[in-house]
Amino acid sequence: MDQLRAIKVFVRVIDEGSFAGAARALDLAPAVVTRLIAELEDHLGTRLLNRTTRRLALTEIGDAYLERARRILADVDEAAALAASATQEVRGLLRVLCPPAIAVHQLAKHLPKFHREYPLVTLEISSPGPVETVDDSYDLTIVLLRAPLDGDFIARRLARSEFIMCASPDYLDQRGRPQHPSELKNHDALLPPTPAMMRGLTLQRGDGLEEITLPIVPSRAALSTTHMDTNYAAALHGLGVAGLPSFMVEDALLEQALERVMPQWRLFSTTLWAGMPSRKYVPARTRAFLDFLLEIFGGEDKDPWLVAAGCATRA
Repeated sequence: MDQLRAIKVFVRVIDEGSFAGAARALDLAPAVVTRLIAELEDHLGTRLLNRTTRRLALTEIGDAYLERARRILADVDEAAALAASATQEVRGLLRVLCPPAIAVHQLAKHLPKFHREYPLVTLEISSPGPVETVDDSYDLTIVLLRAPLDGDFIARRLARSEFIMCASPDYLDQRGRPQHPSELKNHDALLPPTPAMMRGLTLQRGDGLEEITLPIVPSRAALSTTHMDTNYAAALHGLGVAGLPSFMVEDALLEQALERVMPQWRLFSTTLWAGMPSRKYVPARTRAFLDFLLEIFGGEDKDPWLVAAGCATRA
């Protein structure tokens, strides 16, 4: 039995949540994944997983073994990266966890440049949903947070992103361009149905000297969804005024498909972080990708997307 291969498969089964998911991720036949897990359990003389028709569950020893297995794989990767760095060649698989909206609206358009610079690096980007902390099962995690990023890991600020009010020019031509938050009561709103949002719509003035909270008028909420891309698409098609992050609307603002509403006001700001497990040695491919992210996003407490679109928040 190739024990290291079996360990890798075991960890991927847990990460993917199923044998079938691990088989797809590793490009293996499902029967091979099943066989390797069975061989590993036979070799160890204990069951690592409890299998039912609906889900997988780690046994108590399986849970402890998983923690050690991750360390083993991290050490193997670190040793391989250390050896590879001697050749000064950046290559290998780089696993990245990223919020879906960042992957779609920012990473995707910049990846061709990274591939040209590092053609031997294979990027595996996972975007299952919101990312609120660093996941040490990935080489690098991109996190979008309003609060500071705290924890036992390496973290670098990539940029700040403001959530701003936007609408299509056609909608604004028909309904008018509000100059003050109080005028939003006359407009159709596209808002996420979060508890904070339902308590009221809070806007901050660019100079930080004024903050205003408006009651949400249900009849004026044309769309209520937690899916930001749905709000984005609806705003593009003229449904109403949407609160959206700058990294999502940069291209639409540049192409004048969307127009910023009340540029002296914003909803709030978030920070984009890159986080990595706290290891003594960071593989060259991970360092290369981090440097690339810092290059394209700026690495400062500023909003590069509003600046690029020519509509930074005014004081």
